[in-house]
Amino acid sequence: MKRYNFLVLFLVLITSFQASAFATSAPSSFTFKGSGFGHGVGMSQIGAKGQALEGKTATQILKYYFPGADVVPVVDTQTIRVNIGHQLTSVSFAQAPAGNFQLTGDTNTSQAIESRSTLSFQIVGKAIAATSKNASKATSDLGTASLWNMQWSLGTDYVMEKFDGNTFKVNHGYLELRAVSVKGLGYRIEVTNSIRLHDEYLDGISEVPSSWPEAALESQIIASRTYALSRLGVLRRDCDCHVYNSKYDQNFSGYLKESEIKYGSIWKSAVAQTFSSDSQGLAITFNGQPITVYFFSSSGGITQRAVDVWGTDIPYLSSVPDPWSLNPKLNPKYASWVRVVDQKTMASAFNLSDVTRYAIAKRSATGSALSITGYSSNGERKTIPIGTFKVAVKLPSSWFGIPASVLLPDTTTSN
Repeated sequence: MKRYNFLVLFLVLITSFQASAFATSAPSSFTFKGSGFGHGVGMSQIGAKGQALEGKTATQILKYYFPGADVVPVVDTQTIRVNIGHQLTSVSFAQAPAGNFQLTGDTNTSQAIESRSTLSFQIVGKAIAATSKNASKATSDLGTASLWNMQWSLGTDYVMEKFDGNTFKVNHGYLELRAVSVKGLGYRIEVTNSIRLHDEYLDGISEVPSSWPEAALESQIIASRTYALSRLGVLRRDCDCHVYNSKYDQNFSGYLKESEIKYGSIWKSAVAQTFSSDSQGLAITFNGQPITVYFFSSSGGITQRAVDVWGTDIPYLSSVPDPWSLNPKLNPKYASWVRVVDQKTMASAFNLSDVTRYAIAKRSATGSALSITGYSSNGERKTIPIGTFKVAVKLPSSWFGIPASVLLPDTTTSN
């Protein structure tokens, strides 16, 4: 009996010890320190700026960031469909200065809309209902259609689109509104601007400031042209487009970019410098074909290999030094950064009850994190890809270390 009591006591002590080993207090927040902004694959935009300031040409910059690739003229007169309104329930348009709209639906004939009118569209079931309001505030019902085509009179500076509190301005090509079925939501409006890639699309690209050195602007334009060419093969059903106008593809701000005071003309001039003829522009190619191009804001001092980030080895997406990204004069926001992440966000990122500490599970050859492990006070641990973690906690890049975590105000501990 005494031996039994001793064994019971021993097991209780062991259990208590194990429980206390996991009962580390979960800190209220974690502090991350790192460098760079973006996925790190391909062309560093800050690096392109730095090299341009050193006198490098656009071709030299691009061949540096895409080793083995060429910069050559290609045909670029294709029409590209740019999504400028995604999954909308309603949207309206007006011309400035006042002009005339020509509206055509797939269920009716073309209609001329009088000057100074506003066109409004709204989802009704599986179709889009259209109305117009003239300068006298008189409203006209224009019918319903699953597809509307909208063109405007020559000489109009721009057409203004309004939806969900946002305003977007376009001044080239034509617009289409299509009713598209969205899982769980029913039908929604997709708005696309169909324009010529060669100039009309590139004039509206807003990936970098137009005040940057000319070679940096040209590098971005050539990369953006190449990106667009690689997306022309498939018309995406979910957006009725080749590309979105946002970070899902590349930023396109339309008329706002080319009409910038002072700098709009500089950007358009840089676009024109990449023309080889009226029907060709410079693009990045590998083995005679436009490459799958990637670009990002800045790195942790060296670019990433595609194989480390996406698991696919691509010859021209290798790793090259990128010291310009670590220059605080060139990159004041992201040469180094600090982010504080609260306990609730950390626990949600790992899908744990809480997080007491974390560790980098795997790093790439460039030192960036590839996966990260979170540890809970109850003994659980989860390892997740760094891309998932970055999005969940809103870190600018995967180049970060393991600094101190904040337990309480005025109290810190090391991970």
